[in-house]
Amino acid sequence: MADLKKSLSAVYQAVSNLAVLGTHWLLRQPQPRYHGSLKMKGLSAPVEILRDHWGIPHIYARTTADVIFAQGFVHAQERLWQMDFNRRLVAGRLSEILGPVSVPLDRWMRTLTMRRVAEGEVEILDDESRQILETYAAGVNACMAREPLPLEFRLLNFKPEPWIPADSLAWVKMMCWNLCVNWETEILRARLIAKLGAETASSLEPSVPPEWVRVIPPGVDYSCIGTEALKRAAEVRQFTGPAGRQGIGSNNWVLSGSRTNTGMPILANDMHLGMTAPSIWYQNHLSGGDLHVTGLSFPGLPLVIAGHNEQLAWGFTNGFPDVQDLYMEHLRKTPEGKTEYEFCGNWYEADVKREEIKVKDAAPEIEEVIITRHGPVINLLIEGEGMELPLALRWTALDKANTVKAVIDMNRAESCEAFREALRGWLYPTQNTVYADRQGNIGYSYPGNIPIRAKGNGAVPSPGWTGEYEWTGYIPYEELPHMFNPAPGYIASANNRVVDDGYPYWVSPDFCTSGRARRIVEMIKEKGILSVADVRNMHMDQVSIVAREAMRGLEGIDSDDPELAPVFQLFRGWDGNLSATGPQSAVYEVFMRQLIVLVTTPKLGELAPRYAGKGPTPVLAEGSMFGEHSREWLMLTLSNPQSPWWDAEDGRTRTDLICRAMRETVDILKKTCGLKMEDWNWGKIHSLTFGHPLGSVKPLDRIFNRGPYPIGGDGDTIWASGINRFDLGERDMVGPPFRFIADLSDWNNSLGMLVPGQSGHPASTHYDDNIAGWFKGEYHLMLFDRERVLANTTSALVLKP
Repeated sequence: MADLKKSLSAVYQAVSNLAVLGTHWLLRQPQPRYHGSLKMKGLSAPVEILRDHWGIPHIYARTTADVIFAQGFVHAQERLWQMDFNRRLVAGRLSEILGPVSVPLDRWMRTLTMRRVAEGEVEILDDESRQILETYAAGVNACMAREPLPLEFRLLNFKPEPWIPADSLAWVKMMCWNLCVNWETEILRARLIAKLGAETASSLEPSVPPEWVRVIPPGVDYSCIGTEALKRAAEVRQFTGPAGRQGIGSNNWVLSGSRTNTGMPILANDMHLGMTAPSIWYQNHLSGGDLHVTGLSFPGLPLVIAGHNEQLAWGFTNGFPDVQDLYMEHLRKTPEGKTEYEFCGNWYEADVKREEIKVKDAAPEIEEVIITRHGPVINLLIEGEGMELPLALRWTALDKANTVKAVIDMNRAESCEAFREALRGWLYPTQNTVYADRQGNIGYSYPGNIPIRAKGNGAVPSPGWTGEYEWTGYIPYEELPHMFNPAPGYIASANNRVVDDGYPYWVSPDFCTSGRARRIVEMIKEKGILSVADVRNMHMDQVSIVAREAMRGLEGIDSDDPELAPVFQLFRGWDGNLSATGPQSAVYEVFMRQLIVLVTTPKLGELAPRYAGKGPTPVLAEGSMFGEHSREWLMLTLSNPQSPWWDAEDGRTRTDLICRAMRETVDILKKTCGLKMEDWNWGKIHSLTFGHPLGSVKPLDRIFNRGPYPIGGDGDTIWASGINRFDLGERDMVGPPFRFIADLSDWNNSLGMLVPGQSGHPASTHYDDNIAGWFKGEYHLMLFDRERVLANTTSALVLKP
């Protein structure tokens, strides 16, 4: 993102002279209409839009079509600029409004072909899915025709095009890209094997110890997995043994009534994505036809992604399955100028797309995208990685599918059984899905297309010309990991490893460290019986089990350096609390980064930063899942004084290396935080700014950005505030824009908190009104019953036919 921000400064230089007008003029622009009534085509009956104290719209309509139309209208009222920016991003069309500076990003996006696939998916939609997307688009377009355009359009001097269903489907692809990470780990894993040999390279990805709990507990006999698992509840209870088991990820957990003070389930979810202004999410409540559902939506997509209806609540965390494979291709040019690829001894014509990228104030750019039987050739994304052969990306999300139908069925599901059946159509991205119903049941599913390979496991790039490494199908839905009413009375996931080695199918080598999942289980077991307030306190927890155990590895380390000795003493009996204040958090975070690179550089050389978490591609892959692997590796290496990784070629011992890394840590903290240890606060170097795409340079940052705010935690704490595992200077943070707690004993007692606020308009009070409460854990009630909504209504708008 840094390269893009640097480039964008040229675009905004012309805008910067607006500073002389002051921000007040910019902010005194027309706002959406929240009161009164509007007449518009596309409705069959009047629709009420009631907004509460937090700016959350409660939409009441007579029919499903009318409530979806109104949701599109409301999304466009609050987030039209965000919606337009996102669709341009996926389509590779930012240069049309930003000029030459965004051409590299547009080239990357055209190479991935996500927009083309989304356009093809419109053709395979069933009638209801198509109608919902078209009705939603009609609501968006009705708002464009009636409401003033947001400030960003005036600053960049363009008008948005009409919304179409492909725009909605394209954003699903982009979210899949953000949640799928295997392609870049394949490249680095191959380079590590080439440099170190397979055995040494494998030691950098330590196998997870049995006590590091998985979502599905270890020791399960997976041979029994068969059809219709939910109907065989007694048999699937064998999945329920002693449950328990970063930068990126999410948390969710669900408690059965045996674990709560009400006797009914409580479900918690906080999905970790970019902490931006406006939020990537939008909270809304839909009531009309056969829909009555509240929770999170994506601006640009209809319905609710996570939340609850009248009978059931659900939430997600990323499952990190291996659904991306890179295939090394043999390509050649024919005398006629066609591009061909080899497969099983024959040559086939590649599909070559000539992509014309229109550029503001410049001539168009042309990008040729080559597509083999495996997918698009993506070498453009990984320049500098040393991969000489063309690499084609095989990815489940580039297969046409109708995931909209699954979301429709999820919103309507009235039981755990019905919800699990709805998930059958959820083909990507694969998620850890927890759910609970008003009958008292709780469940877990891992839905999605996870490939079965004829040979190999896709952990490294495979030869594409032999035909030996093809996908032969997907894991059958009935045989995907699943739990229903487990005996311990809870289910928890936090992007940790899902199954053990006894599971009959390959799932993935790439998961986050299990620290968050272990802490969730630890707190559930400590409390025993939990209330909504207890679950809220869990969301705020900043204790890192990873930090606690890693720094125990320093026990027995002494130093003659009078400045280092008291630093080592800080961690005697430390509980791993990564608060924004206090020196332990800052020392730990800097020390881990320094030590990983220090210990691995002699063997890895230029690959050491990549192993520590540096990604291969600006914007699209700035971080790497190897940041998670390296953290696990270091924890185990610190606890093993005999590890061969301590054998430094220059004769330095384990103690020497640890003291050297601590010396570097102290020097960094003295420079960045202050000379005294009491000044070394984590919040001084770890801060959160809710950044807007146009807030990259001054003076627009004063209008659009909010922050910086000092913040505790990291990617291993339930209170997630992850930055790049490699670079402490990275300011783009991954965390929970929305925290959600569903109380199935009383929907009106459910809690939520969206940060920075509901609105995408900087002049709105709801642009940033939730920031203070988010830091303090001051959630708001998620009003559900109409009488409660009416009692808290602050504005009412009626849309009339």
